[in-house]
Amino acid sequence: MKKFTKSLIAGALLTTAMASSSAYAEQKIGAVNVQGIFQAMPQAASIQETITAQFKDKTEEVSRLEKDIKYYLEKNQRDAATMSAKEKTELEGKIIALREEYTAKAQPLQQEIQERLKEEQNKLLGLIKQGIDAVASKEKYDVILNANSVAFINPDHDISKLVLEQVGKIN
Repeated sequence: MKKFTKSLIAGALLTTAMASSSAYAEQKIGAVNVQGIFQAMPQAASIQETITAQFKDKTEEVSRLEKDIKYYLEKNQRDAATMSAKEKTELEGKIIALREEYTAKAQPLQQEIQERLKEEQNKLLGLIKQGIDAVASKEKYDVILNANSVAFINPDHDISKLVLEQVGKIN
């Protein structure tokens, strides 16, 4: 629903801009599919690989903790009837300690990975913005809209391919 509302507002603004510009020279308007360009960029695919490699050790440690917790929980269920009270208490203490360690490591790691992912994505979005600016300047576009915000755009005015080529040159 939000997308529809944004598209409707963008269309209304575009209509208003076009109507008010009739007194002025004709404006050249284009559209670009930012999301499509982002996904088509080879760097976008390598972001996940880079981050996975960067956080490999920490991720493996958290994974090991998950396995240990699962193992001890299963052991508790399986052997509870034959364990002494002391053994049950020790096992429960071990499970609690592992869960606390897991919580202390898993949440900050997830946040760190998300921050790093956003950082890398923002770099690519910056490259896309540079590409859009370069194509708009070169082709003398007055307005470039996000293709996802427009109900219809003539394919002749979609500059996504040009922007993708430009981004390839920048990098």
